Amino acid sequence: MDYIELHKEHKANSLFGRYITLKDIEPLLEKLPTEIIGLSVLGKPIYKYTIGTGATKVFMWSQMHGNESTTTKALFDFFNVLHSEEEIGGKLLSEFTFCFLPMVNPDGAELYTRENANKVDLNRDSVALSQPESQLLRKVFDDFNPHFCYNLHDQRTIFGAGDAGNVATVSFLAPSFNENRDINEVRSKAINVIVAMNEELQKHIPNQVGRFDDGFNINCIGDRFTFLNVPTILFEAGHFQEDYYREYTRKMIFIALVSGLKHIYENDVVDTKSALYLQIPQNKVVFYDFIYKNVKINYDGKEKITNFAAQYKEELIDEKIQFNAYVAEIGELKGKFGHYQYNAHKMLYNDENDGIPKINQKANFYLGKDIKFVNGIKK
Repeated sequence: MDYIELHKEHKANSLFGRYITLKDIEPLLEKLPTEIIGLSVLGKPIYKYTIGTGATKVFMWSQMHGNESTTTKALFDFFNVLHSEEEIGGKLLSEFTFCFLPMVNPDGAELYTRENANKVDLNRDSVALSQPESQLLRKVFDDFNPHFCYNLHDQRTIFGAGDAGNVATVSFLAPSFNENRDINEVRSKAINVIVAMNEELQKHIPNQVGRFDDGFNINCIGDRFTFLNVPTILFEAGHFQEDYYREYTRKMIFIALVSGLKHIYENDVVDTKSALYLQIPQNKVVFYDFIYKNVKINYDGKEKITNFAAQYKEELIDEKIQFNAYVAEIGELKGKFGHYQYNAHKMLYNDENDGIPKINQKANFYLGKDIKFVNGIKK
């Protein structure tokens, strides 16, 4: 199957970039037979969309964290396939019954925050169920009684697939159900689907698929649902080279969704493939957005050579996300990689402040007399 062409034909082009809010998706939801199942803390509607006639029930939800929108875009691309005349769309609808919550946290989406309007991380609220959004998600889970759950998220640009300098464009996790991180039949089903998705993604992003940490936390929704005997898969949409809007990553999430579901209906998901799963390199915090090496600084009248790193902060300004670079670390930076790296070759650092890089300072500076960097980037 040509997944790239499939995505190109059915991409929801009206959704673009990182700032995806309820007002962006509502015009698309109005064309679907959706149901409003309740309201967020600030009174925004939370939509449910159910489709399909198949025996296997799959529950998917996105933007539980409001500032994690890549998988939401991929979901609407996937919806377009389901409503197309593509053979794979018809097959998926005949094999599965899907239940989607495309935006669990509409308040956080508008504020571009991880938490909801009460500043609660909904992915740490699966036991307390203190928030209306968490309660609605759990009610849908109980009523729908799924065979599989897909927990759709984004992860930061800091993650690599292992520690060899390969960025983690997509990461997966089959969450644990106990402190020992044992693998039972329930978890094995999630593992097998992840292995199948990884096999397909390796054709598109070789060495850029990671495995998220499986430390057990019953307050996390994936761990809770696995504990309740439903195979659950965590998706983490990460960075691809120069893709800060996550449009290429969106395509990879779409490919993972379709290929994983295809695997489920084509295979008897019984025998564990845990060995192959554990071969997927674990996510490691090894990246910065910018690294500058061999920089000369004048510190208390003494010249020394050092390195420093800068990291983007995604800041919502006038309803647009601005990527603003700030100095994040100074020193050896052992084991760290930059999505953008610059070798200063011992040129002298200077700026309009104290003439040395400082943590949390905007990454606006000079190297030598003439090389200017604005917001981390050489001009």
